Amino acid sequence: MNHIIGVKPPQALAQVQSVTVDENAAGQRLDNFLMRHLKGVPKTHVYRIIRSGEVRVNKGRAQADTRLNLGDILRLPPVRVSERAAEKTSAMAHPVSSMANAKDFPLLFEDDCFLAINKPAGVAVHGGSGVSFGVIEQLRMARPQATFLELVHRLDRETSGVLLVAKKRSALKNLQDQFRERETGKTYLALVLGAWPANKRVLDKPLHKYLLPDKIGTVGAGERRVKVVAKDDPDGMPSLTLVKVRASTQPAATRTYSLLEVTLKTGRTHQIRVHLASEGMPIAGDDKYGDFDCNRILSRADAPVALKRMFLHAWQFQCRHPVSGKRLEFQSPLPEELARFLHSVLPDAPLPNTAHANPI
Repeated sequence: MNHIIGVKPPQALAQVQSVTVDENAAGQRLDNFLMRHLKGVPKTHVYRIIRSGEVRVNKGRAQADTRLNLGDILRLPPVRVSERAAEKTSAMAHPVSSMANAKDFPLLFEDDCFLAINKPAGVAVHGGSGVSFGVIEQLRMARPQATFLELVHRLDRETSGVLLVAKKRSALKNLQDQFRERETGKTYLALVLGAWPANKRVLDKPLHKYLLPDKIGTVGAGERRVKVVAKDDPDGMPSLTLVKVRASTQPAATRTYSLLEVTLKTGRTHQIRVHLASEGMPIAGDDKYGDFDCNRILSRADAPVALKRMFLHAWQFQCRHPVSGKRLEFQSPLPEELARFLHSVLPDAPLPNTAHANPI
């Protein structure tokens, strides 16, 4: 019933599907369920097949806002999906033939509810924007027996460190509610260019997302960027970042650096990178908001220790367990390439060097 017919382009799920609602889908709206289940199908088409009655719940018509119950049987009509989405779905269905893309990342913690992994830099958390297989797609292929795996939160592609993935819908909702209520704790290690003032601890400038022009100059069609705006700007999103100096170079050093512990109180796109750069001390190696001339020097092959990535690492994460309510703390050790560079510029900087997941 779920076989994918290889037609290009577009791809099609060419047969009627019958889907039984499990515990991970129970309680969801019908439209939200279909958005996830029919990946690659345009939203407008999803709503059209609901309105036309082609989607049936327990043999009856249903509305977009119908709540699904455990054991409900859905009839889904044949639909057409994009070629890229079909390729991903096929890979999920045939993990053995897709092992080149499958990866189970280093674990910091795992139980029946969720897992915490140590995400490497350079890997997107999900596919899109030219990336076919992100962390979540690779995890799903590496764990074909898993019935539910969803990202709890996100990290920039260039950022390494602690990333949470839910294994149950109830855990996903609980953890995301903790994020929304600011009950989680997220602390990063960032190395910035410059001597950060020890008394500058709170950054609260509003942030605004926008798009650059594309390669042919079309306004608003290029890459996403974020900028600081005035406090009275109607497009500004409230943003709060706390900063603590962990170590810094001596004033007489040729180039000054500061190793910071940065704690997020809000989760805006590129928040740490933009807030630190707005103070004139960007993150070393940041290719979007950094000092590009300095980055080129630091990445040169003849540098004593080259820095070829952004020095931003999701070091520590705190949350309540979705079931027990016990407070947990996860720590991810600084990656070797960052530790080597840090030792070359701040040899006395205290470093976390072990990963752990402990109740606190």
